Amino acid sequence: MRAVVLVGGEGTRLRPLTLHTPKQLLPIAGVPMIERVVANLRRSGRVDDVVLSMGYRPDAFLDAYPEGTCAGLPVTYAVEPAPLDTAGAVRFAARAAGVDRRFLVVNGDVLTTLDVGLLVDFHDGAGAEATISLTPVDDPSAFGVVPTDDDGRVIAFIEKPPPGEAPTNLINAGTYVLEPSVVDRIPDGRRVSIERETFPALVETGTLYAVASDAYWIDTGTPATYLRANLDALTDAPVPHGRVEEGAVVERSVLGEAVCIGRDARVVDSVLLDRAEVGTGASVERSILGCGASVGAGARVTDLTVVGDGAVVVAGADLTGARVPDEPAP
Repeated sequence: MRAVVLVGGEGTRLRPLTLHTPKQLLPIAGVPMIERVVANLRRSGRVDDVVLSMGYRPDAFLDAYPEGTCAGLPVTYAVEPAPLDTAGAVRFAARAAGVDRRFLVVNGDVLTTLDVGLLVDFHDGAGAEATISLTPVDDPSAFGVVPTDDDGRVIAFIEKPPPGEAPTNLINAGTYVLEPSVVDRIPDGRRVSIERETFPALVETGTLYAVASDAYWIDTGTPATYLRANLDALTDAPVPHGRVEEGAVVERSVLGEAVCIGRDARVVDSVLLDRAEVGTGASVERSILGCGASVGAGARVTDLTVVGDGAVVVAGADLTGARVPDEPAP
């Protein structure tokens, strides 16, 4: 099978980390997010090659994988001429890459241990036109909720229902098996949402199915979930080649290459990307420092503060939930 991986978004919720870097190239415990996504596809034994559906900063992906290989799979590139939304991106990538048989679609900012082979087998057994992977969440109001009948046929596709009104806690998990006929349904030349247009249309024809999985799953699109994904992967984080000075405390944190943590500093539940620096007596808790970012002596950085690449937190500053440079949440 071939897999279309959607990596075209600008990652606005993760700014300033994504001002110059696509979010799928941000590291998760030292490994670029896109490589973790593709590696899971490769482990299934079902995927032969990957098509990256790109929009924002396609040059960054080309620079990262100049040989056309990512995590052991051949990669081809489809660059949208303009933003086409989720279904539009799928259509453009499938047409550009000549996809002419059943294929996978994966959101490039979702990390999961889902066995896509099981999803494909369910799809084949159901005779579906499209099959969605589902995952349970505590609060489904921020997602696409997908109730099904006893056979797995989707009976509704409810995008972001009001809190407390969702008929199930099973949500669209961002991995799909699609027949080529689904691509034919997607209008050309305009933005089309797969969640708001394509899937509801398939519900009407009775050809959309879904299957739930309790595999690990996380959407990494916010500072909170990006941080959690890193800490979840902490067990296989690389040993940092940096410097931790006398009296410094580092707990449950991911440290990149050439990180420097000063004397008596404290780093807890945080992610420090390559070459980040924490000054003498400074404190970084539940926050993210970009590549080359620095926190001055005695500063306090807490509660999902995000410091962008090369940005500076001045000595003695006290930041809670801030973004440096200031990037208001969209």
